[in-house]
Amino acid sequence: MIELCDALAAELTAGRTPEDALADAVESLSPALAVPLKATMSAPDLPQALHRLSEHPGAHGLRLLAACWRIGVERGAAFAPVMDGLTQGLRDDHDHHQQIKAQLAGTHATARLLAVLPCLGLAMSWSLGADPLGFLFTTLPGLACLLLALLLDAAGLLWTKHIATRAEHP
Repeated sequence: MIELCDALAAELTAGRTPEDALADAVESLSPALAVPLKATMSAPDLPQALHRLSEHPGAHGLRLLAACWRIGVERGAAFAPVMDGLTQGLRDDHDHHQQIKAQLAGTHATARLLAVLPCLGLAMSWSLGADPLGFLFTTLPGLACLLLALLLDAAGLLWTKHIATRAEHP
C-alpha cells in the first residue's frame, strides 16, 4: 500500500491525471499485487471497488485510498497533497506496528522460556538422583501435579499469546 500510494503521489505531482497516475502506479507494483488492482481499475465506481478490495488482509489502506479518491477526484480537491498525506500516514502506521512487534519480541521469548522451564526442573532433579518421572507417572499425587502443571503452563502460554495479540492488533 505504501508503495502504491507513494508512486501515485509521485505521478500526480508530475501532473498526470488521476486515472493515468493510478494505472502507472499499479504497473510499478509486483504482479501479485497489481493483478487485483488492475481488475478494480476498470470498475465503473472505482472508490467502491477499492473499498471492497480493502477487505483482503493487508489491504486496509485501500479504504483510505478510496476515500481520498472520492475527495480528490470526484469533489475536486487537490489530490497530490492528499496522497502525500496518506502515504505518510501509512508509513507512520507501518513503523508503529513494527515497533510494537519489536517490543513484543521479548515477551514472546520470555513465554517460550517459561514454557520450557519445567522440563529443565525435571532434568535437574533427575541429575541429582531423584526419580521425578517415576513420581509424576506412578503416584496419584504425582499425576495430579503433572496435570496441574500442564494446565497452568498451557494457560500461561495462551494468556501471553492473547495479551501480545491484543497489543499488536488493538
